[in-house]
Amino acid sequence: MSLASSMFAGITGLAVHGERMQVIGNNLANVSTTGFKGARMHFEDLISANVSTANGTAQVGRGVRIAAIYTDFGQGAFETTNEATDLAIGGEGFFRVSPRNQEDVYYTRSGVFRFDNDGYLVDPHGYVLQGWEIQQNSASAATAGSLADLTETKVVGAITDIRMENFQSPPVATGQISIITNLDPSDTSRTDNASNPYLALFNTWDGQDSDNDGQFIPDTAYSYSTSIKVYDEIGTAHTVSVFFDQVTLSNAGGYSAWEYIVTVPPSEDGRIFDEGGSVWRMSETSHAGLLMTGTLTFRSGELVGQSAYTYKSDASGNVGAASNWTLSRFSSRGYPLMTANFLGASAASVTNAANAAPFEINFGIRNTASISTSNFTAGWSMAGGGALASSANLIGSNITQVTTTLPNFASSSISALSTQSFDTGGSSTLFQSQDGYAAGILQSVSVDRTGTLSGRYSNGQMLELYKITLGTFNNQWGLKREGGNLFSETVDSGQSLTGFAGDDGKGTIDGNSLEMSNVDMATEFVRMITTQRGFQANTKVITTTDSMLGEVIAMKR
Repeated sequence: MSLASSMFAGITGLAVHGERMQVIGNNLANVSTTGFKGARMHFEDLISANVSTANGTAQVGRGVRIAAIYTDFGQGAFETTNEATDLAIGGEGFFRVSPRNQEDVYYTRSGVFRFDNDGYLVDPHGYVLQGWEIQQNSASAATAGSLADLTETKVVGAITDIRMENFQSPPVATGQISIITNLDPSDTSRTDNASNPYLALFNTWDGQDSDNDGQFIPDTAYSYSTSIKVYDEIGTAHTVSVFFDQVTLSNAGGYSAWEYIVTVPPSEDGRIFDEGGSVWRMSETSHAGLLMTGTLTFRSGELVGQSAYTYKSDASGNVGAASNWTLSRFSSRGYPLMTANFLGASAASVTNAANAAPFEINFGIRNTASISTSNFTAGWSMAGGGALASSANLIGSNITQVTTTLPNFASSSISALSTQSFDTGGSSTLFQSQDGYAAGILQSVSVDRTGTLSGRYSNGQMLELYKITLGTFNNQWGLKREGGNLFSETVDSGQSLTGFAGDDGKGTIDGNSLEMSNVDMATEFVRMITTQRGFQANTKVITTTDSMLGEVIAMKR
């Protein structure tokens, strides 16, 4: 008989069921803990002893022990909150936090974060949420190396503390202007120039207001104008105005052409030229404030071509001479460039100067033949070289000659929303925008599903500041619980695999949300009942074995 071993088998049952009740109790205690992951205990039998039977050797079990206690990493439900920095992960990732000025790293599913008085985004323990700082795109559409440079979100450096050190958004100079208009074809030319019909507005502009009528171009000299506010490098606003006037054509064959000029107030024109030791200012000339001149060509009301000229500088300062105006350079996106040099910086008065801050203008057509800022001649079809063509090159008895001699993009792409010339009862502005802005003060923050922390500023801008780091593990069940909703790496878990939300199965992040505990009370109560009955059954094993031992002792009486 092995009555003593039966009693010890019952004791092992009492021990493991007692431990299981502790696990269940801990789960229920944390039923309201944010981001808590419940645990489940698994049992295994102890070694079995060999005994002799009529059929040979058999085995008798000697009890039970704990095989493993695994964390249940199942997804918890989301609770909506009013705090933008309350974050919930939908997926397998973990937030990465670290005590300030320490190398220790912890992982958590609890997304309760707040900014402290030093600007750090911290959890309730003061541990700082980790992420990558996002590179602020200072390249404008005029100077970026490629279109991807303007649209991609790029992070810089290594994983770091998320901290709001500067609650101000710095100003950004305008790099791109879009002006889409409808130019009424029934409007006749207001200003004609027999010798230079495509330079009528150009020659009418008077940057010195020599007749002191308070105007730089008479109201009667153009058919339509529109204005937009732009910003320089220090955030000062300036007004850019574009004037349009239809060019009188004969035998046009369905084509029409409009001259345009792009201007700023002459007093704000900061272009300075140093030619052969002679320094002079554009603001002191008759064409002060005139940044670009050119033409838009239409066929049956639809935009089909554009020319654009900017001042190339000349030692004499004779800005009125057509020979001193040259075909404009292109931005990286294929739009013509101009510069006003609002701040009067040196080497910044022509678009290809070392310190220039040019901006592009978009009427709905762009050059696709040569997206380059270094070679303006490629992509233009021009009679007579790079200078502004003479009247002999621009005037023809039929539209074929006119359209072939007007400079144009060699290969163009017309936007779905482009400047047009349809009879709609008058000219109008259909759309306009620009990408510059003044300085602003941080008003609020938000986090999107990709973990991008953005700031909204008083200047209307939404700037991406940080990418929140998410970590995953090859064996998340090997993580060590540290208390306080924190986990740490172990040899069993392996090192964390860090990345962005939405990448490589790391899950997405919801702002204004918290993940609730994944403990299900109904399930835990059922486990509690079975654990209680299991514990009770093992006590019966012990008491019954004790009774049997009593019978053995009574045999001697």
